[in-house]
Amino acid sequence: MRRRLYFMLPDLAEAERALRDLLLARIEVGHIHFLGKRDMPMGDLPEATFLQKTDLIHGAGTGMILGGLVGVIGGGLLVLFPPGQLMLPLGTILATALFGVAFGIWVASMVGSSVPNSRHAAFQQAIEQGKILMMVDVPLSRKDEISDLLSARHPEAQFRGTEPTIPSFP
Repeated sequence: MRRRLYFMLPDLAEAERALRDLLLARIEVGHIHFLGKRDMPMGDLPEATFLQKTDLIHGAGTGMILGGLVGVIGGGLLVLFPPGQLMLPLGTILATALFGVAFGIWVASMVGSSVPNSRHAAFQQAIEQGKILMMVDVPLSRKDEISDLLSARHPEAQFRGTEPTIPSFP
């Protein structure tokens, strides 16, 4: 199980030094990501992925819930008040719910892919000022060790909290 640690770094040079220290502490490069201002050159730093930068996952989840709910309500209304003399089976509710889920995921994912990640809203102002957000996914047993290491070696790096759960795929 891993925890995501957030650090705000003042500039690119400090971010590169922090990356080197994390690599020396045996944190794999695949578990370290940096997020800076749009179009900011990041050099050799491992940039945040598309899923980390955008609200695609959150949007898809919201779309799934809302689409399914609208589909169930729509299907229920079709069964209770069928058009014309048509008698619709109860399976209509399931079909409209599944259609609503698929449509909701599709639409909300498109919207979510065009907006910044809502988990990073607290960091957005600092990022716009040119600072760099470093996200480090560490084993739970090493959380304090890595946090202490970065605080000791990089006093200008501001610890900005942890994320309790880390999705498996981003």
